[in-house]
Amino acid sequence: MMSAPKTSLIVGCSLCFASLFADAGDAVAIGYNSENVWMMVTYYSSSTPKGGRDYKDEAGAREAASLDVRRRAGEGLAKVDVIAVSDLTGYAAVVRGETQSGKDVTTVGYGKSQADAEKKALSDLNRDGATAKQKIVYRYFSYGADSTTRP
Repeated sequence: MMSAPKTSLIVGCSLCFASLFADAGDAVAIGYNSENVWMMVTYYSSSTPKGGRDYKDEAGAREAASLDVRRRAGEGLAKVDVIAVSDLTGYAAVVRGETQSGKDVTTVGYGKSQADAEKKALSDLNRDGATAKQKIVYRYFSYGADSTTRP
């Protein structure tokens, strides 16, 4: 289990809020203990285009990411929050940082390239004042509702 600051804060993710209600190719979820301390983060990404055997819509991606947190977190898990979903085909970066007051911040950036996704996510951390202990937790590619074939 990873150690975490005593307080935890999740801030806005780099995604279009309208996509929260659309088909989704991926989802990012965080697990917390009973003191609301971050325990772990994980994601689900569709590895096949829409209509493929591994493509999931929003509900499926949320469920898969949440289930993965529950399975991996072990004892002490109190709640799971899905912090990001996307319905677009592209790259994602999940990043963490810490504010001067010690609050943990997790953001998700999306882009047409992995470099764009990382740049957006790190920019959001800086915007939110989480300039210490910045770390890229995950990098991935996911197919979204706009996909019909592999690139």
